[in-house]
Amino acid sequence: MAKLREVLEAHVGEGAVPGAVGLVARGGQVEVAVVGDVDVEGSAGMARDSIFRIASASKPVVAAAVMLLVQDGVLGLDEPVSRWLPELAEPVVVRTPASAVDDVVAVERPVTVFDVLTFRCGYGFPDDFSLPAVQMLFSESLQGPPEPQGMPGPDEWIAKLARVPMLSQPGDKWLYNTGSDIASVLVSRVAGVSLGEFLAERVFAPLGMVDTGFFVPEEKLSRFTSYYQPGENGLELLDRPDGQWKVPPPFESGAGGLVSTADDWLAFGRMLLGEGPALLTEESLRLMTSDHLTAAQREASTLFLEGQGWGFGGSVDVAATDPWTVPGRYGWVGGTGTAAHVVPSTGAVTVLMSQLAMTGPTPPTLMRDFWTYAATA
Repeated sequence: MAKLREVLEAHVGEGAVPGAVGLVARGGQVEVAVVGDVDVEGSAGMARDSIFRIASASKPVVAAAVMLLVQDGVLGLDEPVSRWLPELAEPVVVRTPASAVDDVVAVERPVTVFDVLTFRCGYGFPDDFSLPAVQMLFSESLQGPPEPQGMPGPDEWIAKLARVPMLSQPGDKWLYNTGSDIASVLVSRVAGVSLGEFLAERVFAPLGMVDTGFFVPEEKLSRFTSYYQPGENGLELLDRPDGQWKVPPPFESGAGGLVSTADDWLAFGRMLLGEGPALLTEESLRLMTSDHLTAAQREASTLFLEGQGWGFGGSVDVAATDPWTVPGRYGWVGGTGTAAHVVPSTGAVTVLMSQLAMTGPTPPTLMRDFWTYAATA
């Protein structure tokens, strides 16, 4: 059987990605492979502690922050978010998904915390990005990374979102992404501190996630990788270490704004498995990593889920439909070329870090080869 290093080198060696860090852990046994360089110039070799923009692999982290507030007793899963986000007290819904943004009906019930965590809050992305209400999400500058410095602050962000009609009634449809950014503002409002401060104190410090945050301080920039996208003439630079993540962003996006390392996400993954510092209760962990979607809701999203379910801030494999899927596997991928999952039934944590933007929602071959290895190793 091939080793993890060989799986990664097959892609780095052919020039598909500049470098990668892969990690597969089960209990005390951890296999790590580090290949390639931090940039296309080869200015430095990739290292186990290289820092990456993890994009949507941030989503489980902000979901865990919400669950800490639920455990504190200051937030309820069935509680309307409008208590803390009054901007969303009277939303409207487009009459049909394809309706104009001024062709709306009243909301039938309040949006709850549970709706936000399960991405059934009425806001977000369906398979069709051309719908008027979806286009408005882009035109209002409500999407941040990979350009976090262009975002408005959290109060302005939620006020802008309130002007966008919901695409569906609360609870009806699974819609991608926006729920995690709503959760970001929610955590800050409930906790009375910024999301970054809350995560630093309640998640990162207890778990020893020393390199995770919403920006990279000066003394760590030498470990920060460059970020690319495929182009007609090879890889095109999107961001350098001294670029978008050098300073704190106006909006700390739990949907996709974190930077991290393979070992930091390993620490978070072990917490999700009930190992290490016990931040979340057994019930909180069960809720986070269980599928909450109906079969119809899973089947309606062919662009993002590919038949998977959704827990709190991450997908859940509901069947072994591919060589890399494992029933019960929880986690998510990042559009910057990252992926992080846990498998509660086997105690596995798998983390892949690379620095090449995905060209669409379908995971690239590197990612799928890594998952296949992790499922069979």
